[in-house]
Amino acid sequence: MKSKSFKPFYNLTSLLSFSIMDRYLIGELLPPFLFAFGAFASLVFTVDNLYELMRKVVEAGLPLGIAVKVFVLKLPRVIVFVFPMSTLLATLMTYSRLSSESELIALRGCGVSVYRMVFTAVIMSFMVAGITFIVSEKIAPAATYEASVTLDKALKSDKPVIVKQNNIFYPEYRQVQQEDGSKNKILSRLFYADEFDGEQMKGLTIVDRSQEGLNQIVVAETAQWNPGDNIWDFYNGTIYLVSPDRSYRNILRFEHQQLRLPRTPLTLANKSRDYDEMNIAQASQQLELERIAGNEKKIRKLKVRIQQKLAFPFACVICGLVGASVGTIPQRTGRAASFGVSLLVIFTYYIVLVISRTLGDTGVLSPFVAGWFPNFIGLGAGLFLLAKIAKR
Repeated sequence: MKSKSFKPFYNLTSLLSFSIMDRYLIGELLPPFLFAFGAFASLVFTVDNLYELMRKVVEAGLPLGIAVKVFVLKLPRVIVFVFPMSTLLATLMTYSRLSSESELIALRGCGVSVYRMVFTAVIMSFMVAGITFIVSEKIAPAATYEASVTLDKALKSDKPVIVKQNNIFYPEYRQVQQEDGSKNKILSRLFYADEFDGEQMKGLTIVDRSQEGLNQIVVAETAQWNPGDNIWDFYNGTIYLVSPDRSYRNILRFEHQQLRLPRTPLTLANKSRDYDEMNIAQASQQLELERIAGNEKKIRKLKVRIQQKLAFPFACVICGLVGASVGTIPQRTGRAASFGVSLLVIFTYYIVLVISRTLGDTGVLSPFVAGWFPNFIGLGAGLFLLAKIAKR
């Protein structure tokens, strides 16, 4: 009776301990992982980037040295997508081989459960997920952005791509010390423009409360950023100077007036970085700007992308669980068959990812559900397979 009462604790301790079996399984997993990494990286990069890059070399006269630089800079983004694929193929190949050679049967005969054997693959998958998150946050966005800038400059696209936008809205705030010592955030400046055509702002209204004792309201027909003087040129407008007691002090009409205001509204109006060129912090900053501008469509998309950026590294864990679970089924599966099964699973995962992203962008699913739904489906499938196999 005493041994039975301690059995659950013993099983938990056995599950969490790092044994000789774990070291053996990880040693068996690493070579297939490296093979899968190289195979999938070559395949994905060839399909996704290499053809287009070579076309630019041949047709657009892109220098070969620049092409090589862009090639290297785009590799981190490809690597992020390759990690889950490699984890899936490595676990599937390794556990299938061990199963076909009866090594897993021998382990089960020694009292090792299927859950314990698969747990090793899950632990390794968590390590890969951590590496995936670091690459996707610290390396891939900056490298992808640098690749875009390098490519634009090499193809003589010196000006950034600009899109016409309406209702550019940008407030600034400042902290004000209260009598009780607390700080309160109040509006310092409000910049609004009806539209931006790529060169000029049109229909502007600026409320400026940044100077103590003097408020001003600027209404202008057009405005343009002057990069030489780092100043705004306003045309055909009126400046209303307002005293602290809210009464009008002076009215000034002008044809051309320079005002030293921040460049930020132009940055907001310009095309922002693509989603692949932003990490989570940058995407969150862009989200705040879009909230200021009130663009609900972009706000939804950014929320979905942020959740997907958080969820995607865990695809490695899902792939490790599914691959190891399928691999433990007694069978004789070669490398080619494992590669085919991996492609099928990955294709299904990305189909679900695209569908959930689309539903999130359109507001059918919440950003959280849209971002994590593929992982929920994969986790459910992996646990179902594992439980079914463990009963055999």
